[in-house]
Amino acid sequence: MKKIQLKYVLPIVIPLIILLLPITSFGIVDMTLVEQRIIAIFVMAALCWVLEPIPIYATSVLIIVLELLLISDKGLWFSKTPSPELGHLISYKTIMGTFSSPIIMLFLGGFFLAMAATKYRLDINLARVLLKPFGKNPKYVMLGLMIITAIFSMFMSNTATTAMMLSILTPVLALFASKDLGKVAFALSVPVAANIGGIGTPIGTPPNAVALKYLVDENNISFGEWMVFGVPFVIVMLFIAWLLLSTLFPSSIKEINLNIKGRFLKTPKAIIVYVTFIVTILLWLMGGLHGMNSYVVALIPVAVFSMFKIITKEDLKKISWDVLWLVSGGIALGVGLDQSGLAANAIEAIPFAEFHPLLLIVGASLLCLLMANFMSHTATANLLLPLVAALGASMHSLLPYGGEVVLILAVTFAASLGMSLPISTPPNALAYASGHVETKQMARVGGGIGIIGLLITYAMLYMLKQISFIG
Repeated sequence: MKKIQLKYVLPIVIPLIILLLPITSFGIVDMTLVEQRIIAIFVMAALCWVLEPIPIYATSVLIIVLELLLISDKGLWFSKTPSPELGHLISYKTIMGTFSSPIIMLFLGGFFLAMAATKYRLDINLARVLLKPFGKNPKYVMLGLMIITAIFSMFMSNTATTAMMLSILTPVLALFASKDLGKVAFALSVPVAANIGGIGTPIGTPPNAVALKYLVDENNISFGEWMVFGVPFVIVMLFIAWLLLSTLFPSSIKEINLNIKGRFLKTPKAIIVYVTFIVTILLWLMGGLHGMNSYVVALIPVAVFSMFKIITKEDLKKISWDVLWLVSGGIALGVGLDQSGLAANAIEAIPFAEFHPLLLIVGASLLCLLMANFMSHTATANLLLPLVAALGASMHSLLPYGGEVVLILAVTFAASLGMSLPISTPPNALAYASGHVETKQMARVGGGIGIIGLLITYAMLYMLKQISFIG
């Protein structure tokens, strides 16, 4: 009973205490009331995302509303002329604009592609065709499942991909004896591949979208450039995960028959879906040739599918609006930290310049990995990336190691590598709900992949720095 009460009390009481404290108690020189209020909102968001007294998307909505009320130029209690003690009030249009951020449009385009692919059975038919070359050996069938899952999760929701692939896998799991460890390997292969695959593209998982918010101007990374390092990382990690699963949970059966029934639809609408899917991905990959950025390209399938009634108003109700709200809340939090001056002032107040840059990169990514195992990956990215981005921009000692880009990417990848528990990510929860996986088995695989994944991340970022791809 006490735990339940604390779950609801802490997110209210602690931010209120922060608001009532004297400004001088924070140890930041010339701190303003706006900055104090941002700290209270940040702490409230952290507690709500960790304890989940309300849905995590509702926390994001609350962030935006509180910022509008407490720190916007059209908020409560403020005169028209800001004072030095009050600090810099943020434009209400800027805060409200997070609902229609280019990042949100990018994700919306991805959702339209995923919904159309599912509606016209493009995903199932691609799985059927692409799995044929992997034969009947359980080990290689599992590799095929992981590759297909990872490819789908680059462009679809990790959760939707996992749900689809687990439904394909259901009759296969029935072939295993109750104590056959091969069943565990297959059940875990899908969420692991979905979590890893999402790293491959900017739209693969929400933390990537949050990172793009801070990879701008001279640090800008296009859709194709992201894939240049994201896809090789996915390939390496998939192979390592496959070896790990095959070693820890060997199968006792020698042959598996995957019977996925279906055929590619040839209706006019289905053909429009196929063509739009291919054209959109090609435009994303060739941004340097045509001049459009990935955000503009993302709205092409939205327009095409709406115009030809491929996605109807009934389909719109099925879009994961909660994810869009969640991402927009994280963007709003970053806007508040940045434009109020709090992030820069907080970085100056802590002697980060005395830390070795490599220690900072490793420490930040390890903290992110730990947090991502116990809370939403997106919430983790939303909390850490605004601070990490401000820190990276202020530390000149990071420049020889790739600057803030390396720090941001290391933390972003770490957010997606948290997959040790059923609560770590929705794909894990779906696999656990199948009843074929125990928590300790998931922890062994997820923990190993998380640590190995961070090491691979450091190695790849180092190599990219050496060839002047970043920094």
